[in-house]
Amino acid sequence: MKLLDELLELLYPTRCCFCHRLTEHGEKVCAKCRRTLPYIPIAAQKRRVPHIDACVSPLYYKDTVRQSLLRYKFGGLSFYAEIYADFVVKSIDENKITCDSITWVPLSRRRLRKRGYDQAKLLAEAIAALTGIPCEQTLVKRRDNPPQSRTEKASERRANVAGVYEAFPDAQLGGKRLLLIDDIVTTGSTLSECAAVLRRAGAASVAAATLARAE
Repeated sequence: MKLLDELLELLYPTRCCFCHRLTEHGEKVCAKCRRTLPYIPIAAQKRRVPHIDACVSPLYYKDTVRQSLLRYKFGGLSFYAEIYADFVVKSIDENKITCDSITWVPLSRRRLRKRGYDQAKLLAEAIAALTGIPCEQTLVKRRDNPPQSRTEKASERRANVAGVYEAFPDAQLGGKRLLLIDDIVTTGSTLSECAAVLRRAGAASVAAATLARAE
C-alpha cells in the first residue's frame, strides 16, 4: 500500500486545496496556508442571521479561500468537501453548537444537473461523517433563481430567494434541532429564508455553519 501511495503521488502530486501549490507528503493543506489563512477569531465567528440561533464560519471569504471555493463549486474538485469539513467542525465545536441532525441548502435540479454535485450537500455529509451526527435532506429548491452573487443589495438578495425553498416532503422536522450547512454566507439572506421554512415545518431550532463568510 505504501508503494502504491508513493506511485500515485508521483503520477498525481497533491496540491494544497487553498493556494493550489504542490505539497509534500500528500498534505491537502500546506503548512504555509495553515498559518496564514484568513481565520476569523473565535470570538467573532458567530454572526446574527434572522431565524437562525447562531451562524458560525471559521474563515473569511477572500484571497486563497475564495479561489479554493471557486474551484470547489465550478472546477469539479468535489473532494475539497472533506478538507473543508475539518475547519467547519472545529468552528462548530469551539462555538458549542449542538444539533440533532445536519442538513444543507440545496441546489435546484437544473443547477445540480449542470454541476454534477451539490457542494453544500457534500460538505454537510463530510461534517456528519466527522461528528457522527445524522445528515438528512430537509429542503428542496423549487425555482432556479439567479445566483446571489449577481445581486449586491441585501434587499435584492432577500427578494431573490423569497419563496424559492420548500420543506422536503418526507422530512420529519417536528421538534428537531437542525444545523444548516452552506459553503459561504454573505448577507445571510439564503440561510435566513431556509431557516424560516424549516421553522414553519416544525423545527425547534436552526443553527448554521459555513466554511467562509464575507467580510
